[in-house]
Amino acid sequence: MAIKITDECINCGACEPECPNGAIYAGGEEWRFSDKTSLSGSFVSKSGISGDADAGHEALSNDYYYIVTDKCTECVGFHDEPQCASACPVDCCIKDEAHMETPEELEVKQKTLHA
Repeated sequence: MAIKITDECINCGACEPECPNGAIYAGGEEWRFSDKTSLSGSFVSKSGISGDADAGHEALSNDYYYIVTDKCTECVGFHDEPQCASACPVDCCIKDEAHMETPEELEVKQKTLHA
């Protein structure tokens, strides 16, 4: 499963530089599949988002930091635990029950993002 940031976020930004997949963005900031990944050109994500990896996508939150589920691997392939949750001073980086993934699925996603 992916990690999500709750509305208790204080916008400190401690989580963003910790993400090895570039899945965390400030509120209002558009996101790209290519940010901090090896993706380029035409791409189709696990959830079916298709297009150019460098294309900007609308921010998922305008009020606080957010995590792009299709880029979050819970740090599988990099660390033993999600680094955003470790860095968060208010514990608002939590497991996203709406996006369940097995460790094997997270590993495949990590390898896809960093081919």
